Amino acid sequence: MASGAGAGVSDVLAGLTVPLLLVLLVVGVAVVVSYNRFVRQRTLVDQAWSGIDVELGRRHDLVPNLVETVRGYAAHEREVLEALTVAREEARRHVGETPHEREAAEDRVGFALDRVMVRSESYPDLRASAAFLQLQDALTMTEDRIAASRRFYNGNVRALNTRCRTFPSNLVASAFGFAERDYFELHDPRHRELPDLGLS
Repeated sequence: MASGAGAGVSDVLAGLTVPLLLVLLVVGVAVVVSYNRFVRQRTLVDQAWSGIDVELGRRHDLVPNLVETVRGYAAHEREVLEALTVAREEARRHVGETPHEREAAEDRVGFALDRVMVRSESYPDLRASAAFLQLQDALTMTEDRIAASRRFYNGNVRALNTRCRTFPSNLVASAFGFAERDYFELHDPRHRELPDLGLS
């Protein structure tokens, strides 16, 4: 009788062990899958930021040529050109920082570039210059690439941040140190008042 009762308990334990092992296996697989998705998303965010960084660097590289070209036709626009040069140098000092830390400096470059372009409209000889037109085209293309790269980056950041906040992936994020990332926002100078660039 006792041996029959012992066999019944062991049968019950064996019956519970198999489902428990299956549950643990399913949970383990889910954690691994979630972890791998976080790694992929973090990699996408890093790659997307690298694309923005390249385009911002290209914009920084075009500024000295633009300044020299404009100076040749409009030497008395010294203050506007100096503001652009100062904004570019400040932005270059922020290279390597987080997207959020770079936004203000890059905004100042955008506003300063816009001021130079607006002022250039007063100089027909400058507007007809092949060098200026080529720089203008290169800057327009670069700004378009920055905008496209920024949209791609922010889309990937949104996906990563959503996973970091939602259950149950937030448990995996917390356990393995996956953190939310900053968005990168630049403001179109035509839609905002110009910041103080120290010209007054």
